[in-house]
Amino acid sequence: MRVLFIADVIGSPGRRVLGQLVRLVRADTRADAVIVNGENSAGGFGITPEIVKEIFELGVAVITTGNHVWDKKEILPMLDSEPRLLRPANYPSGPPPSGNPGHGSVVVQVGDARLAVLNLQGRTFMAPIDDPFREADALLKELKSLEPPPDAIVVDFHAEATSEKQAFARYLDGRVAAVVGTHTHVQTADERRLPKGTAYITDLGMTGGLGGIIGMKWEISLERQLTQTRGERMQPADEDLHLQGVVVDIDVKTGLSRSIERVSVGMERVLTEKFGKKL
Repeated sequence: MRVLFIADVIGSPGRRVLGQLVRLVRADTRADAVIVNGENSAGGFGITPEIVKEIFELGVAVITTGNHVWDKKEILPMLDSEPRLLRPANYPSGPPPSGNPGHGSVVVQVGDARLAVLNLQGRTFMAPIDDPFREADALLKELKSLEPPPDAIVVDFHAEATSEKQAFARYLDGRVAAVVGTHTHVQTADERRLPKGTAYITDLGMTGGLGGIIGMKWEISLERQLTQTRGERMQPADEDLHLQGVVVDIDVKTGLSRSIERVSVGMERVLTEKFGKKL
């Protein structure tokens, strides 16, 4: 099984890149399933039911998210009704006011195999939510009790600190096929198979305007750094559009990875090569 993980989609420019390139990249990487982090797909902050539908219509199997999943309140009912739209499992669950809607894991059919996708969030430099390490243990125990259990398990770990991401991957090494980091929007160059067979990368990067600063217009980000005030509202960048992520090859007999490769594809270059014209 080959799984293509697509990095955080940033606003309408990111959705445009995704719509134009996902099928081409899927074909080029020979991916059997596509997982997309969509938590920034609505103007750079949150996701809406319309965008969820738009992404699934591209053939995406699962949408993962992170801390911005709560930004658009209209998405909250859909977190319960659409099991393939995940939110980090270690947010408190249950009915309001003490809990949150949604699912932190799902099992989907990929050909003849069953793939489990987990979504968890780190705590270092982020909200002090429930322990992702113990939550991962509980989710894995639950998945193993299924009949039949999934053939492979992959994890989107949405976290800020590289040390926490590396520690989390080491904690799950040999128990899941892949741990991929999201949230920082800067693609790292440390993709590798850990000693016990789990594929890992600290951050997938982003899908959107690399010409900005972490996907947002650089002029606004720079002004905030210079003035130390919030100033103008952040807006998604629309320059140097790329789709980033990784493709992981999984041995469904062992449930572990065979390889992991980075993906970073520029929209203009690909469309020029494929169709002989610029966007």
